[in-house]
Amino acid sequence: MLDIVYIRNNPQEVSEKLARRGFDIDFTEFLEADAKRRAMMHENEELKAERNRKSAEIPMIKKEGGDISQWTESLRQLSDRIKENDIMVNKMTEEQQEFLRGIPNIPADDIPAGGKENNEIVSVWGEPMPVDAAVKNHVDLVESTGMIDYERGVKLSGSGYWIYRGAGAVLEWALLNYFVYDHLNDGYEMMLPPHILNYSCGYVGGQFPKFEDDVFQLRGGGDEFQFLLPTAETALTNIHADEILSEDELPKKYFAYTPCYRKEAGSYRAEERGMIRGHQFNKVEMFQYTRPEDSEEAFEELVRKAARLVEGLGLVHRISRLAAGDCSAGMRKTYDIEIWIPSMQIYKEVSSVSTAGDYQARRGNIRYRRADTGKVDFCHTLNGSGLATSRIIPALVEQCQQSDGSIVVPEVLRPWMHGIEIIRPLAEGNV
Repeated sequence: MLDIVYIRNNPQEVSEKLARRGFDIDFTEFLEADAKRRAMMHENEELKAERNRKSAEIPMIKKEGGDISQWTESLRQLSDRIKENDIMVNKMTEEQQEFLRGIPNIPADDIPAGGKENNEIVSVWGEPMPVDAAVKNHVDLVESTGMIDYERGVKLSGSGYWIYRGAGAVLEWALLNYFVYDHLNDGYEMMLPPHILNYSCGYVGGQFPKFEDDVFQLRGGGDEFQFLLPTAETALTNIHADEILSEDELPKKYFAYTPCYRKEAGSYRAEERGMIRGHQFNKVEMFQYTRPEDSEEAFEELVRKAARLVEGLGLVHRISRLAAGDCSAGMRKTYDIEIWIPSMQIYKEVSSVSTAGDYQARRGNIRYRRADTGKVDFCHTLNGSGLATSRIIPALVEQCQQSDGSIVVPEVLRPWMHGIEIIRPLAEGNV
């Protein structure tokens, strides 16, 4: 949520910055209503002060034997006016909050304006391999090696699901171990959060109310609901909601492994075929809470960490700076780490590293107290995938495939592969 004081003082500037992400807004009516709300609040404070003065005088009038009927009637009228004003102020405040909830974050100044067509490539690591008729796509590779069972995954749960099995399940778990090991070595605290979250978690994360329909909802009656987490970020964002941290606790660096559950999924064996997009996939997520002055350094750290994980696997990838309109609503800035899928001749995102500034912290009332002044300020929050396996495995099997249809396991994963160094087609077995 944006700072209302900043909007009051700089409405044109905020409008112009939001226009960079394709969000057009005019604050004229909002600010007029805000001025009326504040005037009514001021009036009510004066009415309450008058009521207190008159209430204090009644005992004196009684003591002197005076008639207090006029005073009590005046107090009654004052109380009625105060009550009416309070009702109106509460209504106006809720309308104001509803308006602010629908405004996306202000994009950072150092990212391009416009939509995804304006995304910029920051760097490229490795050379994309040439593709010829002998190169197999990842769907054929994982099926011929028995790593993934799509048919039975669909039988169990429907389109957009699969089963890891044999060497595929071991490889999946090896990737997760590799990610966990790296983050623990860097001093991040591991979390295993619940997979079912309350509505407020989606709101603080910035997904709700706009994207309520994108999650699997669990309803037990009422307007609000619980839901299956779409990413561990949604849980980690809320760890310190309604808390005041001490400055010496920051930065807080967390990571979490969870399955991720999302309604949106691609068509089976279309461009988003196989594991490229599904309803359930595994991911390790990094998250930081920082002071405002430290958030840019934290952002760069998260980008480096995500890219380093892909480099460790030896896989061709690139880093892209997203344009303002391609960043999610709650984020100021996002860099994507995109991995090369040879059969498709395209790069696919395996990690999004984003900074929300104080946008999520304002929604969740996440603050810290400065040591020198005692002033309470909002934290900055940042997140980054580290990494999502459902895009890593397609790129890995395609980039590491051999002419005989086998797949060489990257060296960095072998400590967790139980002796499997090459994954071969089912007829040959794995060695």
